[in-house]
Amino acid sequence: MPHPLVQVHPETHGIVLDLAYATANNIAGRPIYDRAHCLLHRDAEACLRKAVLLAAESGLRLKIFDAFRPHEAQVLLWESAPDQAYVADPAIGSNHTRGTAVDLTLVDAQEAELDMGTAFDDMSDASHHFSEQVSAQAQANRLLLLQVMEGAGFKHLPHEWWHYALPGHYGLIDSAALGDLSPMRPS
Repeated sequence: MPHPLVQVHPETHGIVLDLAYATANNIAGRPIYDRAHCLLHRDAEACLRKAVLLAAESGLRLKIFDAFRPHEAQVLLWESAPDQAYVADPAIGSNHTRGTAVDLTLVDAQEAELDMGTAFDDMSDASHHFSEQVSAQAQANRLLLLQVMEGAGFKHLPHEWWHYALPGHYGLIDSAALGDLSPMRPS
């Protein structure tokens, strides 16, 4: 049986890729991933393709900040998070470590991000999906992202406007079996 994770590329999926955890521009303040590989469980990847088409109907594209997250990365994020309420306990695992979650936003034809009211990974009440602490335009943009993603089969996480995951139960992914595809170099 093939590995459950599929690699997502701008060229093959029509998305913009800006993997925050492959840079120092994230909550840890340093790169978590050694390599900018975007992977999703094959079921989530199929739904992502639908979301790409739905976004295109509005003249928009999806910009991905994170997708599959190896367990080791989940541990590093947990340890560096300013508020652990916004990061899943690595002892339990997350939809990211299952390959079924994607963190993303919408961009226009010039690849400018639509105003969502907060940055990706903002750990405050303003990042909650239906927060009234953001402008009416940001609320409308969040609703558009919600329509696109839920129309494609994903569900939103109420306290992170950027986080969408497939419903259902999926097992944790053995990141050691990824070999060269892993965003983290083998130790």
